[in-house]
Amino acid sequence: MLPLIGLLALQVVAVKVFKKTSPNGKLTVYLGKRDFVDRLDGVVDPIDGVVVVDNEYLKNRQVYGQVATTFRYGREDDEVMGLKFSKEMVLCKDLIVPQTNKRQRDLSALQERLISKLGDSQNVFPFNFRLPDTAPPSVTLAAGDSDAGRPLGVEYELKALAADNESDPGHRRSTVSLRIRKVQYAGLERGKKQPSTLVSKSFTFSPGKITLEVTLDRDIYYHGEDMAAQVQVVNSSKKTVRGIKVMVMQHCEVTMVNAQFAKQVAHLESREGCPITPGASLTKAFHLNPSARNNKDKRGIALDGHLRDEDVNLASSTLTANNTNDALGFVVSYSLRVKLDLGTLGGELTADLPLKLVHPGPEGLPTEGKGKTVERQKYEKQCYAKDDEDENIIFEDFAKLRMSMSEIEK
Repeated sequence: MLPLIGLLALQVVAVKVFKKTSPNGKLTVYLGKRDFVDRLDGVVDPIDGVVVVDNEYLKNRQVYGQVATTFRYGREDDEVMGLKFSKEMVLCKDLIVPQTNKRQRDLSALQERLISKLGDSQNVFPFNFRLPDTAPPSVTLAAGDSDAGRPLGVEYELKALAADNESDPGHRRSTVSLRIRKVQYAGLERGKKQPSTLVSKSFTFSPGKITLEVTLDRDIYYHGEDMAAQVQVVNSSKKTVRGIKVMVMQHCEVTMVNAQFAKQVAHLESREGCPITPGASLTKAFHLNPSARNNKDKRGIALDGHLRDEDVNLASSTLTANNTNDALGFVVSYSLRVKLDLGTLGGELTADLPLKLVHPGPEGLPTEGKGKTVERQKYEKQCYAKDDEDENIIFEDFAKLRMSMSEIEK
């Protein structure tokens, strides 16, 4: 038993590093992750990695890196006569080659490990970018079967290119583009608060009223969790409640064009205990689980920056450190909506209860100033530890850019 414990203690954690090469094979970018987290503390995870270049190919040229965001709020098919429904902004740009002495001193654990593993340090150049904390989180609206072109939403792209000067846009054959995401973790602690709302409806030609009370078991939910809602109906009127509908609604505000829309992401309908006749009451619990898997065929559902099918979630609730009105891009929120069917003449009684749907924050993360958390620093030191006997870095290629050979050889 003891030898087995010793073997596990010596085992080094394998770390996945993403890799992509330019079409002409002269530039290669290595990136430790694709998701960069905003924890609402004024600091976003740094975008750090290395670029490997062919010095004979560069000659007197330079390599620049930049991070740009594209805010698309209309379909490409509708762009006619110079009208565009997208805005692109370069958030940060820097010279990667030739290297400055300062960047060579400020290396992360990942960069040190990659430079050591890739060998020839003359061809390996680190880079580091920081997104502004006001940059909006990545959001993608699910496209329909008939939609073509780029999806609507907020996208981020890391680009490295060989150019003669800063204003030179470079060429596709010597450019590496990698799509990345900015995501938010819950900087909120879930307490025992149970939010509730109480609404009622009276009738002009009928005495009494119908009262509807909705209570949730908590106000903050993590992706994949069940939502437990308790619905209480008291009928003090002459009307009859024929059915109950419970829905989770996703609300999306497009700040660029001041547009708003809502989509249903979970739904239950019940007639158990109905009809609720005059003078009667009903208390019933409902359980819903909103997920992207159950809404994959719905057009317009907001997703958490769709990079690949296996890691897609519904878009998280947009969180801001100060005022929600300061949020940019696509502002996403959620609510639980309960409707009572009161028949043809009675109409409906509706109650909306706001809630938050977010990613869970990493556990045990005491912060150390404005830098990384203590646990994250320990984890990186373990993962990127230099060990000649244990090759603990696994490279995974980004999707290749499909180009014809004639275009590459230009």
